[in-house]
Amino acid sequence: MAEEVMLLDFWPSPFGMRVRIALREKGVDFDLREEDLSNKSPLLLEMNPVHKQIPVLVHSGKPVSESLVMVQYIDETWGGRSPLLPSDPYERARARFWADYVDKKTYLVGRMVWLSTGEAQEAAKEEYIECLKVLEGELGDKAYFGGERFGYVDVSLIPFYSWFYSLEESANFSIAEECPKLVAWAERCMQRESVAKSLPDQYKVHNFLLELKKKLQAQ
Repeated sequence: MAEEVMLLDFWPSPFGMRVRIALREKGVDFDLREEDLSNKSPLLLEMNPVHKQIPVLVHSGKPVSESLVMVQYIDETWGGRSPLLPSDPYERARARFWADYVDKKTYLVGRMVWLSTGEAQEAAKEEYIECLKVLEGELGDKAYFGGERFGYVDVSLIPFYSWFYSLEESANFSIAEECPKLVAWAERCMQRESVAKSLPDQYKVHNFLLELKKKLQAQ
């Protein structure tokens, strides 16, 4: 499979982490190509000519873009092993809803926490905590979002755990204090080999984000 499946990625990207986790859950060997986003490769520009962004999954020469689309593609292509989406249509729709919530709400608000300062950051922090509490409410007392089985919503959300430390440091708060069940869920996910291998060290991510923030502020 290694010669047939390629992932164009950038190590701190939570969206790329999703794809790595999904491939590893399915036991799919893949060729990981690390991209330099300041000097994008001709292959990346060829495989994703519309957005010119990572991650891109290339399967037998055919590219698939957008991380949630990729995770669904992986689940359907290697469907027999560790299904990620529920078989029931309604539960599948709910899983897609919550993954969409992660992208359109949790990620965007978390980005505001990281980029803003002062009163704007404080407001973003409060909104971010509320977003996490909504997710924690959906999780409830279940082991994973889909119940006892690690699945699509878990794959969609867990990569952002690698950014928690940086958000806490930048805005002076504790996610573990605010959302203990969600952090316990994240630690449970981290015990899975697919997740542990796919998420970078949180301190390494923090250092990267600090440097990136300096560059953005200097522009």
